[in-house]
Amino acid sequence: MRIIPAIDILGGKCVRLTQGDFFSEKIYNEDPLEVAKEFWDNGLKYLHLVDLDGVKNKMIINYKTLDRIASKTSLTIDFGGGIRTEHDLKIAFSAGAKQVTVGSVAVSSRQLFTDWLEKFGNERIILGADCRNRKIATAGWTEKSEEDVLDFISDYYNKGVKYSICTDVGRDGTLKGPATRLYKEIIRAVKINLIASGGISSLKDIREIRKAGCEGVIIGKAIYEGKIKLKELGDLC
Repeated sequence: MRIIPAIDILGGKCVRLTQGDFFSEKIYNEDPLEVAKEFWDNGLKYLHLVDLDGVKNKMIINYKTLDRIASKTSLTIDFGGGIRTEHDLKIAFSAGAKQVTVGSVAVSSRQLFTDWLEKFGNERIILGADCRNRKIATAGWTEKSEEDVLDFISDYYNKGVKYSICTDVGRDGTLKGPATRLYKEIIRAVKINLIASGGISSLKDIREIRKAGCEGVIIGKAIYEGKIKLKELGDLC
């Protein structure tokens, strides 16, 4: 299972939010590159990089930070936030992203998402399946649809999606534990490479996610709040 630390960028800084609320912003480092280098120095190989400015502006913003991290570390980066056009996608890939996570477009413009999947390949496009009370949430989690997350993922799996990040919005940034039961349900129904996100607070949570069969786990606030040590995560890689 891939161990994937997260960096969220807002105003050019490394921050964390709680349940996607921009008013809950907490700054952890002025320079995201410093954080990324620390991840790499501790043996971590992957990075989930989120452009929160991009989410707010509905277009990619922090591609220069992506480029800095990609060029100065060897981390394999998946990048998300504000990807609304093919131009945004191309910028992200050109700046060094190996994979790009797309959520809002997958909800609002299904044909466009499917076109991107065919054009760029299912190894490079990750389906962002963020949900609140099982219902798909978009636009930085400010909008909720009536579509069940399992139905959403299943439909796109049948269209060729290989990877999906599933974030339980209600748990994100809370350190209250992951939605393990939901992940088990999804994996039983769909043989997709599922990446768990939201609520991770301990190594025990990570072991439960691995046992559930997830392909990867994203860890954010637990790192920044010292609940999980980077060396401990490096030892799992």
